[in-house]
Amino acid sequence: MPSLPITFACGLYDRMLALQTGDIKPDGIDLDFLVIDNPREIFDRMNNKLEFGACEMSSSEFVSRFAADKLPYVALPVFASRVFRHGFIVVNRNFVKSAADLAGKRIGVPLYTQTAAIFVRGLMQHDLGVDLSGIEWVQGAVNEPGAYGHPSVMPLLKPVNVTPNQSGKSLSDLLEAGEIHAIIGSNLPHALKRHPDVVRLFPDYRAREQDYFRRTKIFPIMHLIVIRNDIYQRHPEVAASLYKAFDAAKNRALEKMRYPGTLRYMLPWLPDDIEQIDDLFGGDCWPYGLEPNRPTLEALVAYMAEQGLIAEPIPIEKLFVPTFG
Repeated sequence: MPSLPITFACGLYDRMLALQTGDIKPDGIDLDFLVIDNPREIFDRMNNKLEFGACEMSSSEFVSRFAADKLPYVALPVFASRVFRHGFIVVNRNFVKSAADLAGKRIGVPLYTQTAAIFVRGLMQHDLGVDLSGIEWVQGAVNEPGAYGHPSVMPLLKPVNVTPNQSGKSLSDLLEAGEIHAIIGSNLPHALKRHPDVVRLFPDYRAREQDYFRRTKIFPIMHLIVIRNDIYQRHPEVAASLYKAFDAAKNRALEKMRYPGTLRYMLPWLPDDIEQIDDLFGGDCWPYGLEPNRPTLEALVAYMAEQGLIAEPIPIEKLFVPTFG
């Protein structure tokens, strides 16, 4: 029986590399791996035109569409991207000297609905005690003028003070000039390296992120994997096949990273980093599946409900299709 052809769009992450090279092949699937290292491009092409059979997808955009029952794809509990976000709160220190100073300010964000921004706002509200209600969110690209991509996003379910950046300047330029007071999200402003008043709110972000994980078990999930509905409905077995292959590719990457004979990456203290990461995460810092990620996923849906993106938290068991064959 011929293999089912599926076009898969994703960044060329280490955990995906064995699928791209063909060293690992999903059973019964002829996977055409399209390397696209701009996630926003992947999301926009999938949400606007359903261009791929499967792809990485913004976690929050998936959950929003699931809640609105406007979902052209199903999700696997495979997490292509996850990033701690304490280090992505950048401020103009003339206006913001502590987390408490963020209340009532003008804060730049690529997209209010962006997963990174949702997790940062959840961190601000629940861990830092910041009142979000008086903040004006200035939405636009961080390092160039205008909008961030061409997103197709679900409407907000409660009033939020979101202003599009129509200044003709980038958010980075506005922060440098003091016209906004902070930037959060998935990218760092160029002004961070060129202007003395533009700084991270938490210079010790690594230590803070480690403490945050110890206390909360939240390691923010940015992107998951989706399969187009028409493919899944005709061939539901592809979910288990892809999940197994994604898991094997991730394990292959971990094995190669841990090989002590040579350094897999240009990180001089990689072996020491691995030991510290193992101590913190108990051996697997990047688990797939539902249960190991329950605290993170439940935090995401709770934050989305609080921030007006969905009406109420969704039981996370409902979000993913079965991945066992």
